[in-house]
Amino acid sequence: MTTQVTKGIRISINTSFEGTFFKNYKMHYAFGYTITIENQSKDTVQLTSRHWNIYDSLNDMETLDGEGVIGKKPIIQPGESHTYNSGCLLTSPIGAMNGHYNMSSLNSSEEFRVYIPTFKFSAQFALN
Repeated sequence: MTTQVTKGIRISINTSFEGTFFKNYKMHYAFGYTITIENQSKDTVQLTSRHWNIYDSLNDMETLDGEGVIGKKPIIQPGESHTYNSGCLLTSPIGAMNGHYNMSSLNSSEEFRVYIPTFKFSAQFALN
């Protein structure tokens, strides 16, 4: 598990290798990840958008920006958490992701970034 805390918001990530398949005459490697966003602060916060840097060992870095996470903009009360699952396709068996969430405090209207630490993807067979 990879974990980081920014401004009282704890991000925890678990990853998994989901398998391989061919697409457009290329082998692709599917990875899943589960992220838990835990509000350890005293403010109620809302996740408004995300920014991802995706590193594929055989390609250039890809950047993705979007609203919320998996179609939601969760509001997280102090002491509560939000967990979601998502995935990533790579053209190699090794890669990584990192980024940030843009958050808003519903108590003070302050907007701030919560950093997502680098988490790695690796298919077990690629490590031998």
